[in-house]
Order: sequence, then C-alpha cells, then structure tokens
Amino acid sequence: MSTGEQQRWRVVVPVKGQLSAKSRLHPPAGVLRSDLAHAFAIDTLAAVHACMPVGRLLVVTSDELTRGWARERDVDVTADPGSGLNDAVRAGLASLEARHGEGHTAVLLGDLPTLRPVDLARALAACCEHERSFVPDAEGTGTVLLAAHAGGSINPRFGSGSANAHERDHTRLDLDLPHLRSDVDDDVALARAVSLGVGPRTAQVLASRRH
Repeated sequence: MSTGEQQRWRVVVPVKGQLSAKSRLHPPAGVLRSDLAHAFAIDTLAAVHACMPVGRLLVVTSDELTRGWARERDVDVTADPGSGLNDAVRAGLASLEARHGEGHTAVLLGDLPTLRPVDLARALAACCEHERSFVPDAEGTGTVLLAAHAGGSINPRFGSGSANAHERDHTRLDLDLPHLRSDVDDDVALARAVSLGVGPRTAQVLASRRH
C-alpha cells in the first residue's frame, strides 16, 4: 500500500474488557483467559499502530490496561458503551467522524494475535478498489475486517454468520492473508494461530504456562 493510500484510511479496533472476553477459550494450564485476551488485543493494536500514520487508529474499549497502552502511544480511545460488539463499533465510527470528519474507514477485530503490519496494509490496498468491502475469517463465516470509503456507510453486523450478513452490501474479499484472517475465539483457532506464529505479547503469555 502506498503512503498516499495509507493516509486515506482510519482504523477502528474494538477491544472487550479482559473479564468478559473469550469465554469459549480454554487456555493452557497456568495461563489466565483474561491475560491471553489482553495479549491478543495488544498484539493486534501493535501491528495496526506500526502500519498506520499517527492519528489514524482509534481504540474502542473500557479496559484500563488497553487504555493505558493507547495513552502511552497517543492513540485515541473511545469508551465501549457495554452493549455489545456492534454498538462498540458504532461508537467508534461516530467518535472518529466527530474527530476527523468523513473518510476511508476500516473496522478491525481486536483478537488477531498473528497480525503483521504488512497484512493490514495489503488488505486495505485491496479495499481501496471497492466502495464497501470486508474480509472474512479463516472459516469464511465470520468477519475480521469491514471497510468503506465513507465510514458513515458502514453497517456493522458482527456475530454469528456475519460474513453472509456483510455480503449483502459489501464486496467479499477472500484474500490470501492467513495472518489477518486468524481471529481467535476458541481452542482450535488458538492452535491455528500458534502454528502461524503469534505476536510477542501472546507468545510471552503462552510461555508462562506451567509444564
């Protein structure tokens, strides 16, 4: 993605509080689910932060540890209203528009511990070609990235079967980017992520497990 293309995009990342995140995940012995969920979020945010120009990332969260990470890096934060993922996304989109006006906007899930900056850059470059688009998860039924040239036109429908729901008004992009498409909600997804290679925070948490 060229510098000009990068300057077009703003990215919203919703992050759940640690205690409510990843209820379907059973971490290895000695690893707290809350620590693992936080590690996923930080590895995701670090990859986005490394990819995007200053001021182009907004985090939606009420988790204090995540807010602290963002404050240390001068990343904008909007409070999660606490009424579900789609409402969190809407809050982020509204905050972004109020701060910066209308523009190219993407919503990225906050549980992508394998994400690399180059993966996001390639995905956003592909999204430039379509007015509204989305990237499904590895299974093809969920959504990891939702994008539009006008952020106000995004209608988030994250949840079960979100790929079909988003395909009603967004172009589906089945990109060959496994590191982007590997969101982690359960044990199978965690094993897949580990095989691909997780980010440093997730690797550190997993390494702390008892043997």
